[in-house]
Amino acid sequence: QGHVAISKIRWWVGQHQARALPPTLSRDLARQLWAVWANLSACSLLGRFTISTLLGGDEPPPPAAYDSSHPSHLTHGSTFYMRTFGYNTIDVVPAYEHYANSTLPGEPRKVRPTLADLHSFLKEGSHLHALAFDSRPSHEMTDGLVEDEAGTNGEKNPEEPVRFGWVKGVMIRCMLNIWGVILYLRLPWITAQAGIVLTWIIILLSVMVTSITGLSISAISTNGKVKSGGTYFLISRSLGPELGGSIGLIFAFANAVGVAMHTVGFAETVQDLLQEYGSPIVDPTNDIRIIGVVTVTVLLAISLAGMEWESKAQVLFFLVIMVSFANYLVGTLIPPSEDKASKGFFSYRADIFAQNLVPDWRGVDGSFFGMFSIFFPSATGILAGANISGDLKDPAVAIPKGTLMAIFWTTISYLAISATIGSCVVRDASGILNDTVTPGSGACEGLACGYGWNFTECSQQHSCRYGLINHYQTMSMVSGFAPLITAGIFGATLSSALACLVSAAKVFQCLCIDQLYPLIGFFGKGYGKNNEPVRGYLLAYAIAVAFIIIAELNTIAPIISNFFLCSYALINFSCFHASITNSPGWRPSFRYYSKWAALFGAIISVVIMFLLTWWAALIAIGVVLFLLLYVIYKKPEVNWGSSVQAGSYNLALSYSVGLNEVEDHIKNYRPQCLVLTGPPNFRPALVDFVGTFTRNLSLMICGHVLIGPRKQRMPELRLIANGHTKWLNKRKIKAFYSDVIAEDLRSGVQILMQAAGLGRMKPNILVVGFKKNWQSAHPATVEDYIGILHDAFDFNYSLCVMRMREGLNISKVMQAHINPVFDPAEDGKEARAGGARLSVSGTVDPEGLVQEEQASTIFQSEQGKKTIDIYWLFDDGGLTLLIPYLLGRKKRWSKCRTRVFVGGQINRLDQERKAIISLLSKFRLGFHEVHILPDINQKPQAEHTKRFEDMIAPFRLNDGFKDEATVTEMRRDCPWKISDEEINKNRVKSLRQVRLNEILLDYSRDAALVIITLPIGRKGKCPSSLYMAWLETLSQDLRPPVILIRGNQENLEKGHGGHHWHFPELIPQGRKGNQQKHQEEGPLLREPERLAELLKDGEGAASEPFSGPGPTLTPDKAKAPSGNACLSRAAWKTISWQTGAPSSDLRESLIQEQRMLCLWELKKKNSPCWKPNFEQ
Repeated sequence: QGHVAISKIRWWVGQHQARALPPTLSRDLARQLWAVWANLSACSLLGRFTISTLLGGDEPPPPAAYDSSHPSHLTHGSTFYMRTFGYNTIDVVPAYEHYANSTLPGEPRKVRPTLADLHSFLKEGSHLHALAFDSRPSHEMTDGLVEDEAGTNGEKNPEEPVRFGWVKGVMIRCMLNIWGVILYLRLPWITAQAGIVLTWIIILLSVMVTSITGLSISAISTNGKVKSGGTYFLISRSLGPELGGSIGLIFAFANAVGVAMHTVGFAETVQDLLQEYGSPIVDPTNDIRIIGVVTVTVLLAISLAGMEWESKAQVLFFLVIMVSFANYLVGTLIPPSEDKASKGFFSYRADIFAQNLVPDWRGVDGSFFGMFSIFFPSATGILAGANISGDLKDPAVAIPKGTLMAIFWTTISYLAISATIGSCVVRDASGILNDTVTPGSGACEGLACGYGWNFTECSQQHSCRYGLINHYQTMSMVSGFAPLITAGIFGATLSSALACLVSAAKVFQCLCIDQLYPLIGFFGKGYGKNNEPVRGYLLAYAIAVAFIIIAELNTIAPIISNFFLCSYALINFSCFHASITNSPGWRPSFRYYSKWAALFGAIISVVIMFLLTWWAALIAIGVVLFLLLYVIYKKPEVNWGSSVQAGSYNLALSYSVGLNEVEDHIKNYRPQCLVLTGPPNFRPALVDFVGTFTRNLSLMICGHVLIGPRKQRMPELRLIANGHTKWLNKRKIKAFYSDVIAEDLRSGVQILMQAAGLGRMKPNILVVGFKKNWQSAHPATVEDYIGILHDAFDFNYSLCVMRMREGLNISKVMQAHINPVFDPAEDGKEARAGGARLSVSGTVDPEGLVQEEQASTIFQSEQGKKTIDIYWLFDDGGLTLLIPYLLGRKKRWSKCRTRVFVGGQINRLDQERKAIISLLSKFRLGFHEVHILPDINQKPQAEHTKRFEDMIAPFRLNDGFKDEATVTEMRRDCPWKISDEEINKNRVKSLRQVRLNEILLDYSRDAALVIITLPIGRKGKCPSSLYMAWLETLSQDLRPPVILIRGNQENLEKGHGGHHWHFPELIPQGRKGNQQKHQEEGPLLREPERLAELLKDGEGAASEPFSGPGPTLTPDKAKAPSGNACLSRAAWKTISWQTGAPSSDLRESLIQEQRMLCLWELKKKNSPCWKPNFEQ
């Protein structure tokens, strides 16, 4: 009954959403189904939702299940109500599925209601209504829902993939990969060379590195859901795609070559057996190739058969190795035969153990680090279990437990074999049965003499063929049955080769799916229930065969070892970095790790890389860096919540807070702009202009005011923010996007000006576009526009107004909404007055913002050899000069010549020109020309004056013949209109704007950019329409963009007089008295001789920093060199003498040093104040 009811409910929901049922029938059917559903107290339900959720907001919902006025429904006393908390409410009880990132295909997603569903109202189309029964598969999650216990969908569940526990999936796999031929063929030899004590130290040092790495792996793997990809997944999701991608690629390649290494080791052992029995196939080299290719083909077939068969093969190899170990231990207990005794085996002896405790170095590799470099690769292989993380039942449990247990048991085996074989076998033996001697004979030397054997001759001549230090097959000789040791060698090599083959394909598949590198996506496709990377297997097989055919891996082997060590170093660093960032998301359930131990593990892994093979370490690090830089350059669009992001946040927070502790200084001034762009893609020219001079220098915020009721605009606010940010990033504009909702534009801009920014990183310049349609727009919008400019000055902002002949707004081609206060006419829309309230029509598609074709603007193209014309009419603190200087530093504008125009008197042109040149030289702006405009105050032409009067005529109050009461009422109703008195009081300013426009047309018609001082209309004395007429008149008919700038009347530039220091030692001899001459030479010079003038410091210009005996350099502003202006007090106090005068060489050296330090300090800050005229 329960299954039938649930199926009916699902059918009804689909019909209701499709509008296939009449509303009345739909409600009746809903009530019937609800009555059935309410009685299913024992039924397991997929989701919790009320009938109002199903019906939506368009139709009145039936009575709620918890409404006590309807006894037919649930009541507080019903059993179902009491036993099922959370059933009768939209709010949901905690469930794992709400936090998972994915769902099972074909299953409905269980979602929690949004805040709007709980707080506001539930309507059709809401988050809960749309998603409660969305059966489409999700690609954003990793876990999914609990399956329907009864399979109510009637669909057959797909066959479950094979999943392994911690023993079979991790511990056995890691142990097999750690054990290898070194255990059988080199550990006895290392014990003979280093002695038992140092061998144990070598083993424990190696295990210390792998154990620390194992702890780091355990911590990372228990910090959230681990999917397939193994080492690559762990590193990439911790440190980000840059390091993760590079390590993933080389780790997969190293495993593929590792298949060849272990296969060749197996082939060499088989080839030795064939040679021993006199049955070679062709010759030794080709025998290795033939055996290797056949073996790796068999391993490929096992892998293609699936993980289940591969796991069975690994268990078989494990059993073979266990039998070989038991065979060896039994052999050490069996009394030695004459043949074994002749080869140095005498069973357990205390004196042999004592002699083998100490080292006996022999050969070129006879050193501690030589033995360490040979043994360490045998301790690796701890990542074999983590590399198949996607095939584990519970990776968070299996990886820590299995990896650490594998390290423990393999360590025990290494230590035990080293101690036992060092207690049974002497270092030198001849293997000759006739080398017997009577115990106690004086001609015999060595421990073997006490057991009846004389190995003195071969020991002295270094010709012994057997013994612990001479015979690599000592374990086979000691064992009870030698072929079982050979079988153990086969099992160790083949299991390691098989593990490397699987690891290479699995890791590479995950890397291909993430698509961090081009042309590899083909290999990411999976097949079968386990999503087997068949194409990855074939690729790894091809790489292995290529290296097997070479049949000589002595050069490649150390590179592979270094690639594995790179992985260890980065895993440890991932754990350390995630811990040190203190991110709230770093909460591993495995607690037995230390961030400092992880850092030590990372460092020691790098050290071991260079101890093994320094050139191979350089190659490995070089490959990692190359791949790292490629990913950084490509910037893949992935977001994995890496610790690098957490570290970036910490640094940003720390530096932002640190800025609050430093007082603002004129030399550190930066133009931080709040740009009223609306949607940034509507005004690309405005965005590009500000982005050009703020790039890598200062803050830029694109402000957007959404006008209307908050409830209506809030969904749009959340929707469009990411799209606008993506648009800025795609256009390579380094800026922030900030939006607010307000009842009108002016209120929204006031909010932005007060709240935008963080700490010291707050805007100090407001940048707006020119309101081109002000004459046809509703006067209230013009009043708001001018009010924003006044508000900027009230908040002590500087102001920039940008005008382009073609207009700034391109939204008419985008079919999107536009703020009518800026430029509705350019969109083909008419502004509609609604009192003080302004409406906004249309919507914005955030995907369209990213896909929008980039409009070409003047600020994105090369400007060539044009001019940047600056009309510095009034002193506003220097912003009018600083912005064009910053613009000219950019490549696209670097070829433009900068001209400065200032007003002056006809009879003092030369004096004023020299004064301006002298002032500009102190600012070090490097402008090319200075022009004095003597005719600014001349009357403009009559037709131009007439045009201005016609422009303002519609906005005149015409109050000359009206009574005072009428005039007062008119001014109250139309504050933007211009009275006769205001026209008379502002006539001089009005005529000045007309005349300036004539001058601009004469001088700057073909300029690349015109920058002019913004005139200010006094608040309350200059109506908005008159002020807009000034701006219109001043900038009309000009082809180049016009930027009207007004600083906040505070100094942004500082000359070299007063408190600024200088370099008197840089002044050439015989030129100190020629400052006046150089000031009279006209345009600014870039000759080295002028440096003395540019650094001139008035009264202190002739003072020497090293005058008199025993000088001390101090920060005294009158006598200290100008380096003190950019170096700290502490830095200068270190350069001092208490007694005696420095020698001339020392003095010259110090002068050069302080000069270089100062130049370097200023240059590296990229400070706007760093603008020397002397560029050489």
